[in-house]
Amino acid sequence: MAIDRIAVIGSGTMGNGIAHLCAQHGRSVHLVDVSDELLENAFAAISKNLDRQVKKDLLTESEKADTLERITGFTSLESAVADVQLAVEAVPEEAELKYSVMRSLDDACSDDAILASNTSSISITEIAARTTRPERVIGMHFMNPVPVMKLVEIIRGLGTSDETTTAVMTMASELGKTPVEVNDFPGFVSNRLLIPMINEAVFALMEGVADAEAIDTVMKLGMNHPMGPLELADLIGLDTVLNILDVLHRELGEDKYRPCPLLRKHVAAGWLGRKSGRGFHSYES
Repeated sequence: MAIDRIAVIGSGTMGNGIAHLCAQHGRSVHLVDVSDELLENAFAAISKNLDRQVKKDLLTESEKADTLERITGFTSLESAVADVQLAVEAVPEEAELKYSVMRSLDDACSDDAILASNTSSISITEIAARTTRPERVIGMHFMNPVPVMKLVEIIRGLGTSDETTTAVMTMASELGKTPVEVNDFPGFVSNRLLIPMINEAVFALMEGVADAEAIDTVMKLGMNHPMGPLELADLIGLDTVLNILDVLHRELGEDKYRPCPLLRKHVAAGWLGRKSGRGFHSYES
């Protein structure tokens, strides 16, 4: 099954990155959000990221223009998804919100459309149970920044069919990504390993083991990580990190996944990382 027409629901960092990637590789993309203002911000972000690729000689100006031409913004979900072959939800990492979006997609999409979730921790089986087509529901967990990072975690729910998995794995490869199939388990592989490391770094900061700069430097220079864990948390968004930890803690029932109180305090203060100008580091300049 060739997938040429795609809808992306949610135009934030992940959503506009997925739209950018798919359009760059020749797909027709419908990008959906609740307001024209959010869509305008998304198109500005996509254009800026395409400019970076042009400056690095990864794209030509003509290819940039063609990519933008393939993306159409919509504020009506029903209009956006009526004729697509794949709909990818990329809304915030909140279970009830994702369930609601998936129910709406199930109602509005054609019967043979595949419904994918970009969730980074929530059960695909539970998401699929909110639809009438669990065999055509799958997880596509892209990494941030989407146009750059090579990995896509492909998560099969309990009812996901071989046909759906093959179609999505094939498309991910055609987008220049490396798809890795993993089982449906809280946090999958990436966040099962990554998020507890970030949480432990926040505990080290809270307990005064070292300051944020020192913690990140130890991991970058000592463990050869491209970014320190606190920098990475700021990039992901501290609210997203907290949501994933809450899923791991609730679903796995072990205290080793208990979110650090300092992380909760930052989220309560609105210090969410790069997107708010302040997290464990300052980005206000």
